[in-house]
Amino acid sequence: MKNAESHLIEARNLVKVFGKPPGPLNRAPQVHAVSNVSLAVRTGETFAIVGESGCGKSTLGRLLLRLLEPTSGEVFFEGRNISDIPQGALRTLRRDMQIVFQDPFASLNPRMTVGQIVAEPIRLHRVARGREVRDRVDDLLRTVGLRPDFADRYPHEFSGGQRQRIGIARALASGPKLVIGDEPVSALDVSIQAQVVNLLEELKEKLGLTLVIVAHDLAVVRHMSDRVAVMYLGETVEIADVDALYETPLHPYTQALLEAVPAVTPSTRRKRELLTSDVPSPTAPPSGCRFHTRCPHARPACSQSSPALETVQDGRQVACHFWRDIAAAGASPLASQLTQSPALTARLDLFRERQAARLGHAR
Repeated sequence: MKNAESHLIEARNLVKVFGKPPGPLNRAPQVHAVSNVSLAVRTGETFAIVGESGCGKSTLGRLLLRLLEPTSGEVFFEGRNISDIPQGALRTLRRDMQIVFQDPFASLNPRMTVGQIVAEPIRLHRVARGREVRDRVDDLLRTVGLRPDFADRYPHEFSGGQRQRIGIARALASGPKLVIGDEPVSALDVSIQAQVVNLLEELKEKLGLTLVIVAHDLAVVRHMSDRVAVMYLGETVEIADVDALYETPLHPYTQALLEAVPAVTPSTRRKRELLTSDVPSPTAPPSGCRFHTRCPHARPACSQSSPALETVQDGRQVACHFWRDIAAAGASPLASQLTQSPALTARLDLFRERQAARLGHAR
């Protein structure tokens, strides 16, 4: 792993528990959303966080931005501990840290025009004043593939893909260094997903952004990510470069995720061993390794002690007592082929060409 100075944002032992401890006046259980998560995102990379629904990945993204306050642990941005800085300083820091939300309609104020929505962070952070604000709004709309005259319309007048572009324009308005995408394409049609993925990649290169993508679509993650963190029930179980993770997954949960990817063609279909039991409740996570209740390789020791996130090679990390013994199983020979998703790749290439043509015409 690189030196700490090359990390734009870093989490150390983050914990988030929702609810108060049970007592005579409180019978509601606590929800253990994030448990002792540590990771570091390098400047200029695209870092993906993946896992099943309810694994805590969206909560982790909000903890990184301090949209949620951690129960314990620390977050460092450019080497500065932002876990306990005052609200005034945090508001200033917001200029460098932005988020694109999952629902492109619920995240936009229906009573504000697109121009007002995009201009709000510009005025709040004093990026521009007067006529310069509208000029910057127009430039941002062009950047995300929308016409400047859309600024006078309201969110309900647009499609889901267009609304997500508006959300991206708003996130870029303050000139951030870090953008977190919380399932930024999951609510969109597949063809629109390709457009938005292309757009995010182009903006990253053009503006020098660092991206953290929270997602469950493994094809999208492989296409656009540099490194991937796999979460299960509030914990990180594996962190690796994207190619290494997809070609030789070490943790049995990562292997199970890749096994669940649908076959692209009938000739690649085969009988696969998928996870069948339900995810344990985050209100009462299992003792020891949290995956042991569903793991096909579980042993008695797995239920007795929780495995630490161990660095194995070239910065790769895995949390499993017996990963060396089961590494030979790896991903199926089909996993790498399936997650390439040729159909999605073809759509991405097509829309990349069209987007480049539109941006060239706009200039």
